[in-house]
Amino acid sequence: MESSGKPSTAQIVVLATSSALTAVFYSIYRNRVKIASCLKEAKKVSIDQDLKAILSETPGRCFPYAVIEGEVRSVKETLSSQFVDNCKGVIERLTVKEEKMVWNRTTHLWNSTEKVIHQRTNAVPFALGSHDADITTTVRVVRPLDAAELDLETTYENFHPTVQSLSNVIGHFISGERPKGIHETEEMLRVGDSVTGVGELVLDNNLIKLQPPKQGFCYFLTRQDYASLLRKQVNGVRVWRILALVFGLATCSTLLFMLWKWYVLRRESRKKKSILEEFKEQQRKRMRELQMEESSVPPTSCSVCLSRERCCVFLECGHVCSCGPCYEALPEPKKCPICRATIDRVVPLYNS
Repeated sequence: MESSGKPSTAQIVVLATSSALTAVFYSIYRNRVKIASCLKEAKKVSIDQDLKAILSETPGRCFPYAVIEGEVRSVKETLSSQFVDNCKGVIERLTVKEEKMVWNRTTHLWNSTEKVIHQRTNAVPFALGSHDADITTTVRVVRPLDAAELDLETTYENFHPTVQSLSNVIGHFISGERPKGIHETEEMLRVGDSVTGVGELVLDNNLIKLQPPKQGFCYFLTRQDYASLLRKQVNGVRVWRILALVFGLATCSTLLFMLWKWYVLRRESRKKKSILEEFKEQQRKRMRELQMEESSVPPTSCSVCLSRERCCVFLECGHVCSCGPCYEALPEPKKCPICRATIDRVVPLYNS
């Protein structure tokens, strides 16, 4: 807080930053609360022979938000792993990353970073079927790549280190970047994997589909079971709530501190003004006792006795208002007659 009562630049930056982060974290927290609440209230549906009949009797022939668990079954064709024999799946993701060390000029340390230089995802139509092989009912999964929590199994992983010559090593140290190598991974959703899907379950032309919901609900497709998925979402709500509370408290604390400093400065200003008025009143009273006119008092005369010249500079307040004898006559602890600040030391003033 500046002496004028205005907040300092640092205080404004802290208040603005904490307020913005609080708003962002609270918005994410509210969104996560909504997702977790909808997930808790979602209808649990089993894949059995009666599912089609149940959907046909339901208004709109759909469940707006349903949870269904089953194993992955191919519809027409499957994807084969490019690195593992006899590994069939319905979603394949190939990722190539460049890993390198980068010199941080602030911490003077080498930090490991990675950059995706290529990624390709392939998918074929698939369905979820019952774990019971005797049940032929299946649920076709629509737009699986749009689903959240789509965790794929890593089927292949390999790291190709960079071979460097001495000149390359010297050049990398000068440039501040040291390539480590290429990291190659293959991830797949394999046929037979157990999957939990959460979305809109609809009967469309005698075909049961699981598709992204239309009412703002979150679409899930994960290899976790329903209980694990719900627990993860609830834990995420707790994390964002703590972040919102922490930065909210920081915002309130900063604001209260600024208001308190402003109040202290205003109180000191009013106190100084009151002391100055009192001093002027005492000065006028002294002039009446000496039967002197205000215009006849020299501007350099002592503010206490009005007869001798001012010759003392009071520090740290800096006022020049008293002569030597009047300063000596001040009671201990000595304070400035004008602002009542404690006099730490006195510097003599010589008028030429």
